[in-house]
Amino acid sequence: MTLPVPETMSPPQEQPHPSRRHHAEPEDCLVLSELNPRMVIDHLDDEGQPLHVLTFGTVREICPKCQSGHLKLVLRQSAVRMAHLFCADCASCFDAHYPNGAPALTI
Repeated sequence: MTLPVPETMSPPQEQPHPSRRHHAEPEDCLVLSELNPRMVIDHLDDEGQPLHVLTFGTVREICPKCQSGHLKLVLRQSAVRMAHLFCADCASCFDAHYPNGAPALTI
């Protein structure tokens, strides 16, 4: 499933720099694609072993699947094969890219 999600989910606020955009433009939207958790995280089948995965903060995007919480950024680490966004409420994983196809989760 691939869903376009506005990069900013909060209402526009007065900004000190007038050159910055106040409204999300189409090119500012992120396109989220749901990922199979087994494809991005190792050792998902080890029920008895705790999985140690670090999240690196909450992002502005809200989960398009459950619509109940903000997604968390998960970067590559020992048990994580690729950077992705994670919903702690419904345990869904998402890749993010811009409408032009450029990846949003790479440095």
